[in-house]
Amino acid sequence: MEKKDLRIVFMGTPEFAVGSLQLLVEGGYNVVAVVTQPDKPVGRHGSVLRASAVKEYALSKGLPVLQPVKMKDPGFLHELASYNADLQVVVAFRMLPEVVWAMPRFGTFNVHAALLPQYRGAAPINWAVINGETTTGVTTFFLDHEIDTGRIIMQREFPVPDEADVEYVYDGLMNLGAQICLDTVNLVIDTDGNVPSQPQNEDVQLHSAPKIFKETCEIDWNQSSKRVYDFVRGLSPYPGAWTTLVPVGETKGNASVLKVFKTKKTQTPSTEVPGTLKASHGQLFVATPDCWLELLDVQASGKKRMAVRDFLNGFKNIESFVVKKL
Repeated sequence: MEKKDLRIVFMGTPEFAVGSLQLLVEGGYNVVAVVTQPDKPVGRHGSVLRASAVKEYALSKGLPVLQPVKMKDPGFLHELASYNADLQVVVAFRMLPEVVWAMPRFGTFNVHAALLPQYRGAAPINWAVINGETTTGVTTFFLDHEIDTGRIIMQREFPVPDEADVEYVYDGLMNLGAQICLDTVNLVIDTDGNVPSQPQNEDVQLHSAPKIFKETCEIDWNQSSKRVYDFVRGLSPYPGAWTTLVPVGETKGNASVLKVFKTKKTQTPSTEVPGTLKASHGQLFVATPDCWLELLDVQASGKKRMAVRDFLNGFKNIESFVVKKL
């Protein structure tokens, strides 16, 4: 089989998926249609519709774009079937019903931003960093009935430096994911669709990667300094870890939210109550059960992200406050 003979429908939404689509299109592969999320209303009154990054790229290349509200909609299924795809490629998209993923003769594979079976779920990059992993990666696998449980085709590892945040890992996995996507499509072509694959190993302790909500992002200062450090970088720059600034001796009065984007570990032991603040020479430290943790980049309510030195210039008597989980 040659690449012009393999009819591909690509499914994806965010920027993370664009790299994979771009490599396929610019590599001369036969992408016959693209499926993405409906345009999202944005602006104060939701009066402006914003197209997904995948849609914008697809339209720039003249590709047909399908935007179903419901994946089981008969009109969508009829249109999807009309493209007579041999293979569907999914990168950062929603759950698919069997009637969709079973449609092509060679099946549907997904590019997942983790080394499966670890970090199944919606936020694998965040949770890998939050958990202090030193290695993560990408996996291609065939879709089946359960989420992220299908047979593995390929895996590639990606080292995570101790200072890396989610943005760094996201960018790295986006590029690595695009390459493994291309390599997997080439494997489909080289094997005439008879792709070797392996079942996932269920006999290991598994870490999950559930969707992240605002309450997920609240910092618990009773964790060790290393755990808080990893937690912050695992949510930076988006959606951002946060805590509550409260005057000493009060519970909620005059409380305000402080986002924390970057911290630095110290080797200085702390005997203070976790959440105690200490300022010194333009630096700000928070007590944890083992060591002081230095805050580097923060964002106060109603303000922009800034270096701690600038934050302290506008926030007097910071040591009369504590940070806590309410």
